[in-house]
Amino acid sequence: MLKAKILFVGPCESGKTVLANFLTESSDITEYYPTQGVRILEFENPHVTSNNKGTGCEFELWDCGGDPKFESCWPALMKDSHGVVIIFNADTPSHLKEIEMWYSCFVQQQLLQDTQCLLIAHHKPGSGSDRGSLSLPSPLNKLKLVHSNLEDDPEEIRLEFIKYLKNIVNSVSESRDREEMSIIT
Repeated sequence: MLKAKILFVGPCESGKTVLANFLTESSDITEYYPTQGVRILEFENPHVTSNNKGTGCEFELWDCGGDPKFESCWPALMKDSHGVVIIFNADTPSHLKEIEMWYSCFVQQQLLQDTQCLLIAHHKPGSGSDRGSLSLPSPLNKLKLVHSNLEDDPEEIRLEFIKYLKNIVNSVSESRDREEMSIIT
């Protein structure tokens, strides 16, 4: 069975933990508590299998705290990750400036492909979820951007996340196949 490690990163109070719990069908959190360091959620998704072998995939979702005081831990968090989901609060203007730093540290420095990254503009309950065009910084405007509103349309984000997981599984499977071929030849 394939295993894939996905990081949820982004600024403080962007909704990473709420989305992580929703997408992995874990417990609901009603009060805000900043994530200290990292939370690791293990899950399987029956809608996601490895294309060439039809086997399932186990996922580790690493819900990373957004506080810069944890920056010294980031290299350890990034080790052996297969994908990065950058989550930001679309209603907080400072988050748009911060997500470029998250992209640089967690995607570019790891040499991940843009298909291994997903950008989620999370709209908190009661925010009105304005889906107007966001002006993203240059390197980010080529990433897949998904709007998330668990109040209005929770299934939309679930479906987009499943598509993303399928991309990650294909990437992990192709990488494993290349590794096996290099051993054979």
